[in-house]
Amino acid sequence: MLLPSTEAGRGRPVVLLHARPTDRTMWDAHLPLLAEAGVRAIALDLPGHGDATVPDRRTVAPWSDVLDTLDHLGADRFVLAGNSLGALVALQAAVTAPQRVEGLVLVGYRPHDQTASPRLDAAWEAERTALAADDLDAAVKAGVKAWTSAGASEEVLIHAARMLHRQLTDQLTHGEPPQAPDPLGTGPAALSTLRGVPALIGVGEHDMPDFHQGAENLAHDLDAGRTTVIPGAGHLAPLEQPAAFCTLLLEFVRRLPQPSPPVHR
Repeated sequence: MLLPSTEAGRGRPVVLLHARPTDRTMWDAHLPLLAEAGVRAIALDLPGHGDATVPDRRTVAPWSDVLDTLDHLGADRFVLAGNSLGALVALQAAVTAPQRVEGLVLVGYRPHDQTASPRLDAAWEAERTALAADDLDAAVKAGVKAWTSAGASEEVLIHAARMLHRQLTDQLTHGEPPQAPDPLGTGPAALSTLRGVPALIGVGEHDMPDFHQGAENLAHDLDAGRTTVIPGAGHLAPLEQPAAFCTLLLEFVRRLPQPSPPVHR
């Protein structure tokens, strides 16, 4: 499946992968900043989000779709930057095609087998209860409250609500597509193969404890050094703090070795 994309700029490709309750428009503020700094920023909709509708309940492998789409766009090697679900898909793509990944910037990651905190359980339950009562507005309100910080701007809250409303509407209409077997498997064995890939692991200052723990564990598994905390942000840290996130991302990219010649496959 070729994924819908928006891009800006020229230079080293930097691929932006969104969080679960959002879509590629969460990167709208980032694209011009990154393009101005001399990189080719590519934002993708993951399957079942935004314009990447999966109406036929086919099994999806988002990591393969990302790689196929980047082939189609002529991006042979790239940096993957992901938030939440996007961080997971970035890891899945990296273990599938490590020779293509020049770096990883991962924010708000939590492995699915990590025990959920009471705060995360409560957020999920609030959304489930609202959806069971056919109250989409309440589900959106619960999601926005869970995934943004108390200090998020009105503009961010409106944008988050719009994306979440669309995602939940599509989910109710088409259902959640079944997933192909996870290339990460279980445990840290697959992640250990990425220890040679430069990585920056981050988390929003006000995110749930689950994601602070997930970030610390991931940084350890990837030998990526200390976790970077993004001030004044919740789970959707790049959406809330686009300038701060772009600064971190660009500083990371500038430290990378110069791109190698294209891979011939």
